[in-house]
Amino acid sequence: MPTLQRIAEALERLAPPPPAHPSLEGADAFVWHPGEHGVPARLAPVARVAAVEIGLLQGVERQKALLLENTLRFAQGLPANNAMLWGARGMGKSSLVKAAHGVANAERPGSLALIEIQREDIRTLPELLNILREDRSGPLRGGRRCLVFCDDLSFEREDQDYKALKSVLDGGIEGRPANVLFYATSNRRHLMPRDMIENERSTAINPGEAVEEKVSLSDRFGLWIGFHNADQPTFFAMVEGYAAALELPIGAEELRRAATEWSVTRGGRSGRVAWQFILDLAGRLGVALPG
Repeated sequence: MPTLQRIAEALERLAPPPPAHPSLEGADAFVWHPGEHGVPARLAPVARVAAVEIGLLQGVERQKALLLENTLRFAQGLPANNAMLWGARGMGKSSLVKAAHGVANAERPGSLALIEIQREDIRTLPELLNILREDRSGPLRGGRRCLVFCDDLSFEREDQDYKALKSVLDGGIEGRPANVLFYATSNRRHLMPRDMIENERSTAINPGEAVEEKVSLSDRFGLWIGFHNADQPTFFAMVEGYAAALELPIGAEELRRAATEWSVTRGGRSGRVAWQFILDLAGRLGVALPG
């Protein structure tokens, strides 16, 4: 018997340790990596979020106010809504989510963890929520508050991952964890391409119900925030805000002339185009960006 016990103890020492349970400690932002091929699921901490100061986001004042109020309420432990930011490309949808997270943690340090989930991992969202439901780290009783964020969310034909998201937004049989909100950005208002919705209408036994199932996914978000293409005054406000923040040595008239020329060459105006222009301008003026 002692021999068998020694063998068992030796085998136990040789066995790999059990995988660590994903934790929300050590950072304010994480990237979700679902387990696969024998590798356990994990939440990879992000030391520094690539975020823009919320004051630099110009031309989206109403959108800022809506999302910031919702995020701050949630960070304070009050009821808040899942949010979908939809609309024109490059108008600051994902930048606004990260900026709102930064403001919430500046006001209430450590209160809110931002967790990014990739579009292709949406099917594992229920697994992530189960982990967050169990987590008890952080300053708030009952689990740290978590903002799960998916950038550029949309679904294509024959894509069934939307059912996992729909179940999560509905709450399922367990209900959505009280310490979790879901934010998403999309270029599509209903997350589905129009031809996918039309195909459902033409092939379903009950076309109305089939279309309703697809379109109703976006209805599960309590907060809809639309973003639209920037007009010229808004575009000028964007570049002027960036130029002032970076203290670029250039006059207002010359700045506007150069910004107009840049937007024409890019074929449009948006927050992304404005920032790309500022990067080019700062380089030409020999101004280094703050680290």
